[in-house]
Order: sequence, then structure tokens, then C-alpha cells
Amino acid sequence: MNDTILDVQGLTIEFASADGEERKSVRAVDDVSFQLQRGQTLGIVGESGSGKSVTSLAIMGLVPTPPGKVTSGRIIFKPEDRPLVDLRQVPSRKMRQYRGGQIAMIFQEPMSSLNPVYTCGFQLIEAIRQHQRISQRQAYELAVSQLQEVRLLPPEVKLFEQVQGELNIEDTAMISREVKKRQRAMMDRFPHQMSGGQIQRLMIAMALSSNPSLLIADEPTTALDVTVQSTILDLLRELRDRRGMSMVFITHDLGIIAEIADQVAVMYQGQLVETGSVLDIFERPSHPYTRGLLACRPQPKQRLRELPTVSDYMEVVPGPEGEPLIRAKPQTDFGSGLPPATEITPREMQMRLEELQDKGPLLTVENLKVGYPVQGVFGRIERHVMAVNDVSFQVYKGETFGLVGESGCGKTTLGRALLQLIKPMGGRVWFEGRDLTRLGNWQMRKRRREMQIIFQDPYSSLNPRMTIGEAISEPLRIHGAIRGRRNLKERVQYLLECVGSDPTAINRFPHEFSGGQRQRICIARALALNPKFIVCDESVSALDVSVQAQVLNLLKDLQKEFKLTYIFISHDLSVVKFMSDRIMVMNAGRIEEIGTAEDIYQRPRRDYTQALISAIPEGTPERIQTLQLERERQKALL
Repeated sequence: MNDTILDVQGLTIEFASADGEERKSVRAVDDVSFQLQRGQTLGIVGESGSGKSVTSLAIMGLVPTPPGKVTSGRIIFKPEDRPLVDLRQVPSRKMRQYRGGQIAMIFQEPMSSLNPVYTCGFQLIEAIRQHQRISQRQAYELAVSQLQEVRLLPPEVKLFEQVQGELNIEDTAMISREVKKRQRAMMDRFPHQMSGGQIQRLMIAMALSSNPSLLIADEPTTALDVTVQSTILDLLRELRDRRGMSMVFITHDLGIIAEIADQVAVMYQGQLVETGSVLDIFERPSHPYTRGLLACRPQPKQRLRELPTVSDYMEVVPGPEGEPLIRAKPQTDFGSGLPPATEITPREMQMRLEELQDKGPLLTVENLKVGYPVQGVFGRIERHVMAVNDVSFQVYKGETFGLVGESGCGKTTLGRALLQLIKPMGGRVWFEGRDLTRLGNWQMRKRRREMQIIFQDPYSSLNPRMTIGEAISEPLRIHGAIRGRRNLKERVQYLLECVGSDPTAINRFPHEFSGGQRQRICIARALALNPKFIVCDESVSALDVSVQAQVLNLLKDLQKEFKLTYIFISHDLSVVKFMSDRIMVMNAGRIEEIGTAEDIYQRPRRDYTQALISAIPEGTPERIQTLQLERERQKALL
């Protein structure tokens, strides 16, 4: 225990659930044990529902009671210069000394962790004074220092030089007042006035305000762009090494684990199925579930590889006393469950593009412009912020056209403007030779049978008061495509079968399905009217890696079966490359470059595209070894 800061022994957590008149317990965490060494990062990886977040809540003493209950196990914590303690035995009042003080946590959704009616500075100062007995002024100065540490504010010397250069003056007092004014402006911002990456940095500053020995980061980069994600990972690595802090990093993305973890714990259905060093897990995974997770990631150096699912590697069978037992499927070689990688030669890719060009364009966009008005005094519109600025391109019949860029670059606005869900300020959108921008509402409604969209969040896309059968049949009823209750039911069941869902579940509600199942339901609804063209707007960005693989395979299979044309919107270039024939990169409402998926990925021409590609977590043994060597070098410098 000399170098061990956290020792979890036999942790078991159960949640009570109603099942008719009887009550039973669901075991969310089942006899989990692991250790964390001082100054190291433990990555806990697994799918949604595997027990990752519940384990972290148990460490913090935040398991909701009821319905949750820690039924057994010990959580031994040994902060520096203090005796070890079993956190399970600590009374609630005393637990506040550890929670937020010695142990801090960054939650998955930073916006929901902040109070929208208070400024960010107020909430940061509140967190500081909760654990330190200092004055308001001292807390303010410390808060500014924390914002500088997480790079929300530049260092005072740098900001002084920046202001001096902008104002072109030598008056030191005036420059100092302007510096303080800009620091105050950042402190006075409300959460809604900050981007996702800025809010996540603020949450890191709040978590570090008490100088904790242990930081728990629960999916801190899930909803962030790849470039912002890379920045946050760099920041966490730097803070960990500079402060000598230990960290538990929870995620479902093994690529991120490769970037930041020293040790890895893999969880599935509440059980810890494999632990080891990050290099061992990536080079020599021993459990079939870990192999499945690694294989489910789109490989950056392979094009159009058929992705497997975790079920290709493992199965759950009844074990002793009827409890589920995870085991490998009976096969001599785990690799035999993995479809071989299919490399497409340059000649085959050229033939594919020529075939698409021969079919002609299904969609043609000419000089499209979409702006959002900015109102001034008395409600007058002073100017427009251009979300899409003079964009032109073509999409061929049967093609998957990838659209990538950071949040705010105009991807989603462009996708909705193509379907006339947002009216453009200028330009033309031609679909099968018809200018959609000139059609009236009634004419556009007819065209929408052939144009559909799959939204990013499947839960908010479905009416929680409608069964999935009603949701899928709604477009059929609106357009009068099928009449008769029996015919509608048969069509809905057929669509559910097409997307790999249970056709007998038509009377269930959206909340009764997982994220991946809900996304399949949204895909089934989009297919209801036999469309020719579908916009997939970040349709897999919030899904676990194995569920993401299933949905990507499904979209490809449906494209062949229904002869669909896709615009596939994402900020993840590795996923877009797997799906797309051509890719368009957007930045600040404009096109950076358009090219084949292979050319964009392997030979990017623009600096912006190169930055996007370099920010993708590689998750290769070579990358892991490079990071380890770099960390040793940084430690020597510190």
C-alpha cells in the first residue's frame, strides 16, 4: 500500500427494480477489485451499462440510496500525509472532507453540472471557498489563477503584452485596468455563453480548486470535437504530471484510453473482465470482449473494413446459481470471428467514382448561404452571422458524401438547409433537377417523401408519449402512403426487421430502449417512405464503439438494399472515412477542401484538415510507446 492511493476490494452495488408485485435487485457492479498507484492514470473502459460510472459514484459516496446500495466491498483511500481510510465507513458529514477535497470528479455532461442562473466565476469561487477558509478577494484571485492554469485565460504577463499591442499604449496603469477588465469579463460569463470545450475546462478548474490527490473524470470528452478533445486530453496529462495527481479516467473509447492511461480495467455487465498495462491491453488482449472492443474501432489505415460486433467474440450463458457467465464463443481462434479486412485498390476506387459520376448528380448545391440575424437596440437586425457561406458541391446517386468539421463550422445548418428545414438567404439546391428553394410548402411536402434526416440525439427525436410503432407509422399516415391498420402494422414490423430490431416491440415506448436501439428506430422511421436521399447528422457520435459499429454496418447494408444516397455528417474523420466515397471538410461556414476519402485522409492539402486528422486518437502500440517516452522526458524536466 506504500504507493497505492486507491484500493477497491470486492465492490458490489445493487439497484432495486420493480417487477410486477415482486421486488428484485439488479447487480450493477459485481465483485470488482482494482488498485490505482500514486501519480498514475487508471482507464476504466466498457459499454453503457457496464458499471463504469456507478463504480466512480461509489468511490465518491454518491450512489443514490434508494434505489442503489453498496452491498459489499471496501474502498481504501490513502491520501498523501494522511492515514488510509475505508471510504465506505466514513460518516456522511466527514465524507465532505474527502469528496471535492481530496477526491474530485468531472462529470460527463458539464452543462448539466453547472447552475445556469449563476456566472461561471461565482460557481468557481463557491467551489474554492467550500474547501478553503479564505476571503472573497483571495478566492477571486485564486479563481483567476485556476482559469489561467486550464488555459481559459492567458497568463497575466502574456495578457498584458497582448493588451499593450492591441491598444498601442505605454501607460502601465491603463493596461493593467484593461487586463483586469478582461479577466472580470471571463468570470462574469454564464454557462450558455461558453462552448463545450470551455465549459469542460471550467469543470476541470472547479475540480482542481482544492488540489485533490485523486481526480475522477467520467466521460469528459464524449460530446467534444476531435480537436477540442485532443486539447482537453493534453491539459489533463499536463496537470496530472505537474501536480503529481492520480486519475481515474472513464470512457467507452479505447482510442482515448491509449492517449491518457497507464493501466486499463475493462468492464462488462458489472464485472471486471480484464486488467493490465495499456500497452499489454492493446498488444495482447486476453479476453474476447476486449478483442471485440478493439476490433469495433474503424481502423485508420484500412478502408471499408467490415466491422465486427462484440457478440462475434463472446456470449453470456447461465452460470452457477443461475447467474450470467461471460465466456468466449467456442472457436479455436478468436480471429476467425473477425471478417477479413477488405482493402480496395486505387483502380477499384477509381472505377467506383467513375460509376457514380456516370449516374449523374442527385443533389446539386450552388452558392448556398445561411445566416442567423444579430439584433441590436430596439430589435433591429444589425448583421447576420454566416453559418454557411457560399457553398457549392454535388452528390451523386448512390454515393455516401462525408461532411466533417468542428462544432460551429456549419455542418448541421447545411444539412437542414438542404432539406429546407432552414430557409437559406441565397443560393440554389437542386434535387433531381428541381430547385427546392423555389418550391412552395405544399410542393416541398411532396418532395420530403424522398428526402429524410436522421438526427444526432435519437431520444429527443422520438415523442416520449408515442410508442415506436406509432412513431414509425406517423410519416406513412401523414403522406397517405399506406392505408388500413393491418397494412400499417405489417409495414412497421418489416421496417423494424430491416434495421435489426424486434418487430414485436411496436407497443413499447422510447425510454424502454437503449441508445443504439433508439437510433435503429429513427433509421426505420427515416426509411418508412422509401426515400432516395438521407442526411445522417452525427447519427453515431453518442454511441458506444460496438453499437456504433453495428449502426455503421446497418447503414451500409441498407444503402445497398434500398439504393440510398447519404450525406454523412460527423466530426470524427475515421468514421467518415469508413463510410464515405468523397469527403468535404468545412470550417467557419466555408469549404476547406473536397476529395476522395482516401485522398483527404492520406494526403490532406489544407492545414485545417491536417489538424483534424492529427487530433484523432490512434490507439496503436506505437502511439502508446511514444506517449510513454514523452511522459518520462517530461518527468525528468519537472
